[in-house]
Amino acid sequence: MHHDVTSLSEFYYASDLGRLAQRNLQQALRDMWPNTKRMTVAGYGFAAPFLRPFMGDAARTLCLMPSRQGVMHWPHDAPNTAALVDGGRWPIANGFIDRLIVAHAVETEGHLDDLFEEIGRVLAPEGRVIVIAPNRSGIWARADSTPFGLGRTFSYGQLERLMEEHDLSPSSRAAALYAPPSERRFWLRAARTVERFGLKIDAQRVAGALLVEATKQVYALPKGGVPARGRHVLTPVRGRPVPVGATSEADIAARDMHHG
Repeated sequence: MHHDVTSLSEFYYASDLGRLAQRNLQQALRDMWPNTKRMTVAGYGFAAPFLRPFMGDAARTLCLMPSRQGVMHWPHDAPNTAALVDGGRWPIANGFIDRLIVAHAVETEGHLDDLFEEIGRVLAPEGRVIVIAPNRSGIWARADSTPFGLGRTFSYGQLERLMEEHDLSPSSRAAALYAPPSERRFWLRAARTVERFGLKIDAQRVAGALLVEATKQVYALPKGGVPARGRHVLTPVRGRPVPVGATSEADIAARDMHHG
């Protein structure tokens, strides 16, 4: 079972609990990345609710949504920068993204290895990714009324091992959503106080969402060039495969002339 863009949008934009979750996760992300000036910031999965704080200083913001989930126009008050993509093949040049938020993706992704290979490919050298996932020990994972109640749950260790297996070096941890996932007025009113208290005492075990940041590891290339596992071919509209090193239309045109 996968997330659906309509239900995700309704939760984050039309419900009091969803707007509360959006605000708390935005704050957690902004605390981890206080400065994204002149950077390319992107989201994959359903990261639209969390990208807004970065629009003011980032050079550009992109929203990539998996085909099984569906896509919506984003941002709603500006020209669309959202695109529908395949989970393991994004129409993004190698090393193009400086900061990447992966939200509501790993819990339902059928091919996690392909996803993390693609994350590593599109990240710039020393680029960073934050994965947001349901906390296996948190109560939000047991609430079917929220997106965190669907699919797999994770611990910090599981997320960090996934990253390390794909040349991503875990660098920091955070958590959010400490208040119960309830629409009752009492809990909605108390949620801000509960969130601050949870952060103060570092009660990450009971938080609804885990955030793990990792940095792309960069190694010197061997004499033979790019290792076999690093080779990745995209197919543009014209139908000609694009080698890994082609990062612009000029590169592609030059190679077409060479092989013509």
